[in-house]
Amino acid sequence: MSVILRVRDLAVAYGHIEAVKGITFHLDSGEITTLVGANGAGKSTTLLALSGLVRPVRGQILFEDEDITRLPPHEIVRRGIVQVAEGRAILTTLTVRENLDLGAYTRKDKSGIANSLEQVFQLFPRLKDRAGQMAGNLSGGEQQMLAIGRALMAKPRLLLLDEPSMGLAPVLAQEIFRTLKAINQNGLPIFLVEQNVRQALKIARHGYVIETGRIVLADSGENLLHDPAVIEAYLGG
Repeated sequence: MSVILRVRDLAVAYGHIEAVKGITFHLDSGEITTLVGANGAGKSTTLLALSGLVRPVRGQILFEDEDITRLPPHEIVRRGIVQVAEGRAILTTLTVRENLDLGAYTRKDKSGIANSLEQVFQLFPRLKDRAGQMAGNLSGGEQQMLAIGRALMAKPRLLLLDEPSMGLAPVLAQEIFRTLKAINQNGLPIFLVEQNVRQALKIARHGYVIETGRIVLADSGENLLHDPAVIEAYLGG
């Protein structure tokens, strides 16, 4: 299995507070990898660093062997790293279709964009039914579908997701996780940051556990799901 992204000794600080304290990990091509941990452990900050939205104080990020550590966010998107932000960040005063069209703003291939749109509608039929509706009128689950669909319109080479199940009813969260598995089965690597540790480890090939800015465990998702320390800390004993 080839490695699509390598992170070496990554540290991120907000003022004098170091939120991420020198973490090293990698993502394999074609796999779902998850980073799990408690609220405030450094998960979202790690994603922001990968997306170029916060600048590391040290360390290196290599995407397909290119050093992207200092690239601005729009250049990182152009290289194929696309993030679905925590809280969805959809544009509520635009229609569903307009939100999806914005996802393809870096692309010029009209036929390819049309194919991507059809694939998104196949993945999320409800978005097709509501294409002309204002995005702000969608349910929470539909808004999360729209956020993922908009990211897919960019034709990513690596998809980053920050807490996609947050605020969703359990049945809708299950649907989102099933959809992520389906997206990954088409070959797209996914890096999933998630507080729902059980569900994240169930769908991930590989997982990392982060505590107070440091990675403390790394193993297959299956092994972490049955690790006594993970069970005690995150799975209710």
